[in-house]
Amino acid sequence: MTDNEQALVPVTTRAPVRPDSPTFAELGVRAETVEALAKAGITHAFAIQEYALPIALRGTDLIGQAPTGTGKTLGFGLPLLERVLAPSEGADGQPQALIVVPTRELGLQVARDLAAAGSTRGVRVLPIYGGVAYEPQVETLKKGVEILVGTPGRLLDLCKQKQLKLGSVRALVLDEADRMLDLGFLEDVEKILAMIPEQRQTMLFSATMPDPIVALSRRFLRNPVTIHAGHTTESGPSPLTKQVVYRTHPMNKVEMVARILQAKDRSLTMIFTRTKRAADRVAEDLDFRGFAVAAVHGDLGQGARERALRAFRSGKIDVLVATDVAARGLDVSGVTHVINYDCPEDPETYTHRIGRTGRAGATGSAITFVDWEDMPRWVLIDKSLGLSMPEPPETYHTSPALYADLDIPSDISGTLPTASRSRAGLSAEIEEDLGSTGRRGRGSRDRGDRGGRGRSRGGDSGPSSGSTSPGSSSPGSTSPGSSSPDSTSPGEATERPQRQRRRRRVVEDGTGTPDTAVPVSAEPSDVPSPEEASTVAPRARTRRRRTTAASLVFSEEAAPAAEEAPAALAPASDSAGPDSAVSDSAAPEEATAAPRRRRRRATTRSADADLSGGSEAGVGTTADA
Repeated sequence: MTDNEQALVPVTTRAPVRPDSPTFAELGVRAETVEALAKAGITHAFAIQEYALPIALRGTDLIGQAPTGTGKTLGFGLPLLERVLAPSEGADGQPQALIVVPTRELGLQVARDLAAAGSTRGVRVLPIYGGVAYEPQVETLKKGVEILVGTPGRLLDLCKQKQLKLGSVRALVLDEADRMLDLGFLEDVEKILAMIPEQRQTMLFSATMPDPIVALSRRFLRNPVTIHAGHTTESGPSPLTKQVVYRTHPMNKVEMVARILQAKDRSLTMIFTRTKRAADRVAEDLDFRGFAVAAVHGDLGQGARERALRAFRSGKIDVLVATDVAARGLDVSGVTHVINYDCPEDPETYTHRIGRTGRAGATGSAITFVDWEDMPRWVLIDKSLGLSMPEPPETYHTSPALYADLDIPSDISGTLPTASRSRAGLSAEIEEDLGSTGRRGRGSRDRGDRGGRGRSRGGDSGPSSGSTSPGSSSPGSTSPGSSSPDSTSPGEATERPQRQRRRRRVVEDGTGTPDTAVPVSAEPSDVPSPEEASTVAPRARTRRRRTTAASLVFSEEAAPAAEEAPAALAPASDSAGPDSAVSDSAAPEEATAAPRRRRRRATTRSADADLSGGSEAGVGTTADA
């Protein structure tokens, strides 16, 4: 059996089939499609297909009211396969049929089913949905497709980019229209309908028919035929599902869930919460207790959501915690238990949640927790659906009724035994790299290649980053000519052009006169000896350490001059910049001259000159600057 044939089996074998139901050949399906279905073991039509196929094959517009899991995918999919031309039959590669779905998961499931049913003819089916890169989908569109399955948002995006043309569409299906209404896609659906030729066949399927959906059908469908198949929301939950409702305390819910997950004959289980935060919290608590669990909600990326769903379908995990967003459109076989961790908002939500189990002839269990504050809401749900359970019994994880109702062993605890932990877990499922989505969200902009805040401040940011001037020494240097490990080597210094700086010379009257440009020397400076340093009075507070030759040769002959003119010498202490240095061969008499300084008021440092004694006058190092 091929992969395409296997894709049909999990979905179609769960739909109700009457013993005397007609075959697909008797309903008018072409021989190639009947052959593909027969290879998958499907020969007789399901209930909804028995009603829908004769009408849809005539080209009549159709409204089908049926929930998920009744076989409606092939109910509208087989008529589409009959209307489209395969590549070997002269197809031009433009989409001939369009199926609009509310969620990515439902779109992938529908695409797999139709690709399997049309495999013998080579009909190409492409799912289009958001959250993944545009490029692979655009490339597949250019190669040609016959049936397109997509979500409203991505379909509109591709149409606006001129990458998708819907002028050749001859058949349109709106699947789970009520769910698209709940998600706010109705306006997008109307825009898509306006892009499709009016001469087309339109089929609308929905579990409920609220007023906006009825209005939509009146606007865009021509004389539609309405059929009711399966167990709809209006008629209440499936009778094959055992429904149990408990009134419990919020602090005891996790303990009760841990016991329910150890019930006999339990397989895949879905737990529904009202908020995304609650979904994460419940999944973390159950994972801590040893259960193979994953959460699915809107805050997760597309790759993470598909990873969790693949692990759930393959059995690597057996517990899936989801919000109401994931309650519709998920088509997973083998779900035996559904737990409403939070009370549903309305009867429709309740039915959609517990509809994941007890589907198409299978039995299941649905457990609902009701808080005291949710009692008014539950009374309305119970009255609307006729459940006859307006007053749920107060139950805790120690209540004997819990174990008796759900066939739970009485000797278990709230932690799964190590011997029972046979699932591989979510870590065994690899998350696929879905590529760039073509849009950059807030905070995702890459600033590293265009400077600004994202540019690195070290290394390549400038010549002074992470290094000192060639003529400077680190504060920790103890020998003449030594430099810090971060300082540039002499070879690097010779490759750089010398920087020309303009200085102002300070004369004895304290005024500054502009001086000519002075080149910066690349020679390392000397470090004062301990004897010379002892003759110098320390300053109260210094911003720079002065270690140049001008301060080293400060002799006793120059000291009286410093005492006579402290105001003139104090400004000179800040004269030279951090990159300047003086050669070792400077004459002693040159040291007594007022050194160069930056443009700075002479009076601002006159008070410090009395403390410094002029001994610290010199050139500061770059490392201290």
